[in-house]
Amino acid sequence: MNYMPQDAVPRNEEGQFSTDKAMQTGEGSNPMSLLPSSRTGERKIEHVRLCLNEEVGGSGITTGFEHYRFRHNALPELNFDDISLQTVFLNRQLRTPFLISSMTGGSAATGAINARLAEAAEHRGWALGVGSVRAAVERSELAATFHVRDKAPSIPIIANIGAVQLSYGFGIEECRRAVDIAGADFLVLHLNGLQEVFQPEGNTGFAALLPQIEKVCRMLEVPVGIKEVGWGIDGDTAARLYHAGVSFVDVAGAGGTSWSQVEKFRNTDPIRRAAAEAFADWGIPTADCITEVRAASPEGALIGSGGLKNGVDAAKALALGADLAGFGRGLLGPAVESEEALDRALAQVELELRTAMFGIGVQDLKALSGTPRLIRR
Repeated sequence: MNYMPQDAVPRNEEGQFSTDKAMQTGEGSNPMSLLPSSRTGERKIEHVRLCLNEEVGGSGITTGFEHYRFRHNALPELNFDDISLQTVFLNRQLRTPFLISSMTGGSAATGAINARLAEAAEHRGWALGVGSVRAAVERSELAATFHVRDKAPSIPIIANIGAVQLSYGFGIEECRRAVDIAGADFLVLHLNGLQEVFQPEGNTGFAALLPQIEKVCRMLEVPVGIKEVGWGIDGDTAARLYHAGVSFVDVAGAGGTSWSQVEKFRNTDPIRRAAAEAFADWGIPTADCITEVRAASPEGALIGSGGLKNGVDAAKALALGADLAGFGRGLLGPAVESEEALDRALAQVELELRTAMFGIGVQDLKALSGTPRLIRR
């Protein structure tokens, strides 16, 4: 069996898959490009544009994966074609240990991106997260932009709402509505306090959220998880969340997209724009998050995301204890460009993971997890 993608997708200096600039901005003539050709002012579309075209990665902080390397095994004693990426996450079978992380939705263009991501995830056997469904819960006409189940009938889908909305009138019924809209298997509540500070429309009422999270976990019919958005979750916080009934944690650590930097470009307040620069290096590196959370909860379901650049980073995340490896902004460019570009990007990540496993002589993900061949530099 040949797992090599026909055309490798180049990456830029940040490790993100590179695509044609005109396709990213929507200024090109490519009929497959999903962004509108003119600026609309819609927040979700502007988020996509900024993530594609501006320097929104953290500065002065990394994922921490560079501090680890695999010790090569010259005699792996296995066939490459026998390597299995199959896994189980919260009782759901998956062909790969990968997640397309929550990114977007809420407009016609971003709904089309969600649909393309869903089709690609279904084709390759990745789990899929959608962006915050809050807009569709509040405005039913936007619900179709999150209707991805028809594009992805068999994979796990994760609906998404900001945890802080539990302090602004959202309750169990709104959470149920979000799950129904996306046809989701799970709900994730995202924690994004710093983003809310710098977002022009931000909500910063984060007091007494944990009891409300616990209530949702207790009452909702599907498993509920918690994710950060790029600053990471430490072991102590994860332990409190698991104790409250959270079924999984997505660390979304530092080293990838910094949402204080994204919102800096949207905020017209000169003080907040300047203050956002002070947080360019804020957060907990993704590798540190994974090791801390796994130590705090050896059995808790865990997703490692935040700045993963390739399948070797994913292999490191899985070896450190993550159950799934999540990719976000790095897939956005290919998703906007074309179905073929996105499929090639996913295939490339899979090949990189398989090759890393072959290079250390492990045949499946159980053997990869905790392997002694991952060493700290």
